[in-house]
Amino acid sequence: MPEEKSQPRQYWLLKTEPTTFSFDDLWNAPKRTSFWDGVRNFQARNTLRDRMKAGDLVFIYHSSTDPTGIVGVAEVVKEGYPDHTAFDPKDPHYDPKSRRESPTWYMVDVKALRRIDPIITLEELRQVKGLEKMVLLQRGSRLSVQPVTESEWRVIEGLRR
Repeated sequence: MPEEKSQPRQYWLLKTEPTTFSFDDLWNAPKRTSFWDGVRNFQARNTLRDRMKAGDLVFIYHSSTDPTGIVGVAEVVKEGYPDHTAFDPKDPHYDPKSRRESPTWYMVDVKALRRIDPIITLEELRQVKGLEKMVLLQRGSRLSVQPVTESEWRVIEGLRR
């Protein structure tokens, strides 16, 4: 019987506005776990649906706040599945074009692993050697779901050890 090849761990950055859903909200959720819903960009959706796998690690990044930056580490604990908020007319993420039988939007479940304190600010990240090509730091980069290379992950993890 052929051995199954396990996929190597991947690394990601998920942006969130702390006034909508903060790392503290994730930390305080039952079992420190929550679904990551509301993504309404096709490229980000494709990443959630097709690329993020259980066991992948995630930096949680607070955007639209002062300062912006990486505030915590989480793990993907459930791979992409239909985002139920798209089907609920009372939900702010409702999408009348999305259908249960053919969903447009997907989400994953993530579990908070640890806080990063003090946060690693965007300005600090811009000064770090080895992060010059990081998606987050590229001009015009606005995606809420972004890949992080393994070497970028190691560099960032080393900033608060």
